Amino acid sequence: MTTENNMSSTPAGTARRRLWRVAWGLARNDFHARFAGSYFGILWAFAQPVATILLFWFVFQVGFRAAPTADGVPYGLWLAAGLTPWFFFAEAWMSATAALTEYSYLVKKVVFQVELLPVIKILSALFFHLAFVLVLVSLSLSLGRMPTWHLLQLPYYGFCMLALVLALGSLTAAVLPFFRDLNQLLAIVLQFGLWLTPIMWPVTMVPERFQWIFKFNPVGYVVDGYRDALFGQAWIWQHGPTTLGFWALTAVLAGAARLIYRRLSPHFADVL
Repeated sequence: MTTENNMSSTPAGTARRRLWRVAWGLARNDFHARFAGSYFGILWAFAQPVATILLFWFVFQVGFRAAPTADGVPYGLWLAAGLTPWFFFAEAWMSATAALTEYSYLVKKVVFQVELLPVIKILSALFFHLAFVLVLVSLSLSLGRMPTWHLLQLPYYGFCMLALVLALGSLTAAVLPFFRDLNQLLAIVLQFGLWLTPIMWPVTMVPERFQWIFKFNPVGYVVDGYRDALFGQAWIWQHGPTTLGFWALTAVLAGAARLIYRRLSPHFADVL
């Protein structure tokens, strides 16, 4: 019986591995296609985030003379640690949302699993994010902030962001073919989200009785986690209720995305 089960599961396992290899190859091609034909290539991927960090740093630290944090972290470095996961979140969510319309020729192929299309766009954004994390760690070292054991938490918080953006991206990707204005709406949501998430300001600036509202923001959980990992401020288990709330919300979003995909997938080929 065991031998028969192994033999019957082997073709399915091989097919899944082949499908993931295709998805990985498409993600790499998508990443390279962004900069094809440009003289500076991948450097453009860093230009906009770095320019944004420098702009905010100049406005807040030079213009408003923002002081270092209570832990002595320079504001520019503290800001970069918050913007790094946000850049990945915003880019991955926007690109995952448009995955079905961009790869409409694959949607019409019965043999291709449409659910993987948002994954392709998220993996493409992940390549850049990992490089930017290395730049951030190097910047921290150059400013004299030596890493602690807390840095081992960084992969966990990166996985948290992956899980969140996959759930959200899959949900909005399924809806976009039927509601094309979603892209514009999502851009507005991200614009508000940048300022409502404690990225450029600490949550302690909010009156204590209102801070619980901002703890519902799942991106804020990851942003705080990146800072905890880089600056040795806290361990994962010190955020027990927030961690449970983050994973509960992510699980609800993933379940909703799966349900909507099942309901709408038979009609994708008709509207694309």
